[in-house]
Amino acid sequence: MAHSLPPLTQEEHLLLKLKERELAALLEITQSINGEPSDENLYKIFQFTLLGQLGVRQLAVYVAEDGQWRCPVAFGPGMPDFRGITLPEQLQRFPPEHPVDVADLELGSPWQHFASVLPVRQSDQLLGLVFIGLPHQNYTGTMEARREAVTFIESLSQILLGAVSSRRLVRQQVQAAAVRKEIEIAQEVQAMLFPNKLPNDAHVAVHATYVPHTAVGGDFYDVVAIDKERFLFCVADVSGKGVGASLLMSNFQAGLRTLLRQQANLATVVSELNNLIFRNSGGDRFITAFFGVYDRSTRQLEYVNAGHNDPLLLPDVGQGPVQALKTGTIMLGVMEDLPMLKVGRLEVPAHSLLLNYTDGLTEVFNEAGDEFGEEGVLRTMQEQRYLPLPKLHEELLRRITAFNVKGTHYADDITILTCRFR
Repeated sequence: MAHSLPPLTQEEHLLLKLKERELAALLEITQSINGEPSDENLYKIFQFTLLGQLGVRQLAVYVAEDGQWRCPVAFGPGMPDFRGITLPEQLQRFPPEHPVDVADLELGSPWQHFASVLPVRQSDQLLGLVFIGLPHQNYTGTMEARREAVTFIESLSQILLGAVSSRRLVRQQVQAAAVRKEIEIAQEVQAMLFPNKLPNDAHVAVHATYVPHTAVGGDFYDVVAIDKERFLFCVADVSGKGVGASLLMSNFQAGLRTLLRQQANLATVVSELNNLIFRNSGGDRFITAFFGVYDRSTRQLEYVNAGHNDPLLLPDVGQGPVQALKTGTIMLGVMEDLPMLKVGRLEVPAHSLLLNYTDGLTEVFNEAGDEFGEEGVLRTMQEQRYLPLPKLHEELLRRITAFNVKGTHYADDITILTCRFR
């Protein structure tokens, strides 16, 4: 004879119905995650699932993103909009380890709308805090059913916030990969800008050093042969960093070399480059630059200083004072037409040394806040001027590193280009 099962008690019936609703809620959330909606839509589905399946009438979800707390979803009758309310400082600093009653936290208004706060963790990482009101009695009419509901909501919240966190991590990884690719491209572009070979003959020796502050810097130098006797050298610094700066420098160099092939004089070269930069950047970026054209046969140097650090010309010992090459105009790209453009001209004495540099070489500070400055650079040049040019550059970098309170962490890119005239 078959034995019939005893009828369910009211408590068992409630628990069974709760399990059915939990299963339906779990199915809704997992299907939603697999459908890959936006994070905003996923939070809305979570909200409607808790309201419809479990009778949760008050909800506020706070998530921790990049060290900041925000509330992406909140609902409940008679409640303020918690999306504009900051998470209490005590919960930011000391979030609960386990579900706790909000009343025990003594948070005051408006937090009295909630019954419990549930910490949501993934491994050792706190993903968020979920505030819930008491579920409707139709779903959780007994103490055991209420505990069951809170435990399940905690698990469901972990699934939801874990999915949101994982999706955010994937987006960050994709974005980081795109940034790395941009940096690689910019580095390749920048490397192509620098000349492969510098003059070193019976008349002149040129050496250059470039130390980027970031992965892609904004400094530039070039040396271009014009004919058998003349060559142009240029040191420049573009405002900003990254891909935009490297592309602007690429345009700058292409324009420079095109103008030189057309045998344009130095004033025309500078004016046309200014117009090119202004058109390409719309005045949002600018370039400081120094241009020099040296003629080996006459020892004549023509130059334009376009808002750049003044290069220093050091005659041989006893042959005269140091000259700062200031003649020129304002920085390039600020105005469509350059005002008061002048070309400087001088005859370079034998055995002179010319230093071109960007401001990263001078803008380093010691613990007292003193700047290494042009004075420190000039003092080093005067003391070590007869070193081979590569060694001279090493000595300049060694001295600013020793002077700098941050060691080798410089505030900007450093470019050094020196010319030794024999």
